[in-house]
Amino acid sequence: MKVYTTEMVRNLALVGHSGSGKTNLTEAMLFQTGATKKLGNVSDKNTLSDFSKEEMERGTSIGTSVIPVEWRNYKVNIIDTPGYLDFVGEAYGALRASEAVLMVIDAASGVEVGTERMWKYTENIGLPRIIFINKIDGENVNFRKLMEELESYFGKKVIPFSVPIGEGESFEGVTDVIYQKGFKYKNGAPEEVELTHDQVKATERMYEEIAEVVAGSDEVLMEKYFSGEKFTREDLLRGVTSALISGDAVPLLVGSGEKGIGIDILLNTIVNYMPSPDDERAHMGFRVESGDKKKVSVNEPFSAAVFKTITDPFVGKISIFKVISGKLDKDTVLYNSTKDTTEKLGGLYVIRGKKQIEVEEIQAGDIGATTKLSATETGDTLCDKASKIVYKKIKYPAAVLYYAIEPKTKGDEEKLSTSLRKLKEEDPSFVIERNAETKQLTIGGQGQVQLDVILEKLKNIFGVEVNIIPFIIPYRETIKGTASVQGKHKKQSGGAGQYGDVWIRFEPSEEEFVFDEEVFGGSVPKNYFPAVEKGIIESKEKGVLAGYPVTNFKAVLYDGSYHDVDSNEMSFKIAASLAFKKGMEEAKPVLLEPIMKVEVTIPDSYLGDVMGDMNKRRGRILGMDQQSDGSQVLIAEAPQAEMFEYSIDLRAMTQGRGTFSMEFVRYEEVPTAIAEKIIEKAKQKED
Repeated sequence: MKVYTTEMVRNLALVGHSGSGKTNLTEAMLFQTGATKKLGNVSDKNTLSDFSKEEMERGTSIGTSVIPVEWRNYKVNIIDTPGYLDFVGEAYGALRASEAVLMVIDAASGVEVGTERMWKYTENIGLPRIIFINKIDGENVNFRKLMEELESYFGKKVIPFSVPIGEGESFEGVTDVIYQKGFKYKNGAPEEVELTHDQVKATERMYEEIAEVVAGSDEVLMEKYFSGEKFTREDLLRGVTSALISGDAVPLLVGSGEKGIGIDILLNTIVNYMPSPDDERAHMGFRVESGDKKKVSVNEPFSAAVFKTITDPFVGKISIFKVISGKLDKDTVLYNSTKDTTEKLGGLYVIRGKKQIEVEEIQAGDIGATTKLSATETGDTLCDKASKIVYKKIKYPAAVLYYAIEPKTKGDEEKLSTSLRKLKEEDPSFVIERNAETKQLTIGGQGQVQLDVILEKLKNIFGVEVNIIPFIIPYRETIKGTASVQGKHKKQSGGAGQYGDVWIRFEPSEEEFVFDEEVFGGSVPKNYFPAVEKGIIESKEKGVLAGYPVTNFKAVLYDGSYHDVDSNEMSFKIAASLAFKKGMEEAKPVLLEPIMKVEVTIPDSYLGDVMGDMNKRRGRILGMDQQSDGSQVLIAEAPQAEMFEYSIDLRAMTQGRGTFSMEFVRYEEVPTAIAEKIIEKAKQKED
């Protein structure tokens, strides 16, 4: 592949709900541009962008892939993203590296939740969009109804740039509204057809709509429009690009990825109207954290950001980056400014799925790949050491679902840990945690599919199989009453004996643990006080009810006795532990559970269902907050024990439209009936 200059590059994130046909559309673009000789298909498991074993088995994308195509001397980098909501982190990374978005909608399904969420996100960050209505040849497709649905969701800024000739089973071609020409297709090749009188009138009306939007983006064009002058091709190019970048217009195109229909018009729209990376009005996804901001220009010092890492069992680590300034060739010395270390370039490629195409250089705005960067991870900055710059890392959404896991084979602990770290390089949106208290290894992510894929990759790539095990909930124990007890340790076995005697008062406290003394007359010498305290500190790790740590109590040493010869620190430590056990049993012990604060964002129509479900989880509704977009934020508190699979249930309740965040707030007493079951279970485990 030849070297492309910045102004001849277009970077486009491909987004849409799972099953909308993004991958088949990518295959159609590859075929249309001559990059492949045969049209690949997801169902045939022969696509370039879904190349991993997990993707082929599932028949859906689970990772971002870069597919460059060449069209009319332009290079279009299509960044194909997964449609599953679980892999939103992948989509965020792709959007960051793009100047525009190609949003794919299944004509039969209409606007789905994945489309809604991506529209909202791209609207917020000001990223230009093209909508491609795919599968227009599907059964019961009604283009007029689709347009009405799009308008109700997205407003009047969505304007048809192409419309179907026929629809459903009678779909046979596409009308290009800009050029007011009709085309039928055979094996992806367009053949011009004459439009009917009605079709001509319809395209003229749509052309007028486009001209009106274009006129609003430019004063000179506005004058032309009102004076009745016809826009030139250059006028349209300039005006549509301005309207698109400003968000005033979103071109809508129709076709079929599977049959290769309308793909040429889509590619023409991309190269004609999408901004090049060096367009000053273009969205810049990489914000500067430190160093001087650089223009997207080949004349600036080199800088790039890694936005995707692929772990390949044969090639090793593949780092995919976008050159933001300057250029990168095989002689460039790579400096990782995020890690403050120098890296050796392991070859320079353009990547197409998993295929590596060697190139001489990558210029500003373009996307490339290299292998075997030892320290570099997703989100790191590579630059010229003489002109340091660090680009901010992406902030991924917090994990909402966790699995507790352990290796099936004993001795695989280290292998599991290493493999998980490598997979995290590939997908930084999932988290790995070792709970300091329960000692459980947990992985967390956006949903069940994402975590299941990680476990599949552990097995397929690294040969590590795991068991998903029940979560150990970090319960606590405390006391509600006061007890004054004696702890006495006496042991005679010839020679020096052991003697320690303490009286301790145990009482509730707002602080986690307080030790105090009220000893008079030296009944317990001061030098034994630390041993008494230590005995209680060690004992409080295991309560008398179910063996959980004890919290929020005060222990006051107020009396005791000692022996001149037989007393020592160990004896008083043991005496204190005996007093602790007795005191806890007498001071009305209770079980505590962790309580989480939950904020759930949902469309108003689901509020009743979500509130009812929260009550079933022993949750308390604290309040509601209406948002500007009409959604509701429900604020509640609920026990952690009831919330482990909340993300799965919330998604089912709201068709994927609900999101939530959760954080620990405090411990509260467990209701008696539930506490009895937990205590019984703990005792059975001990037996």
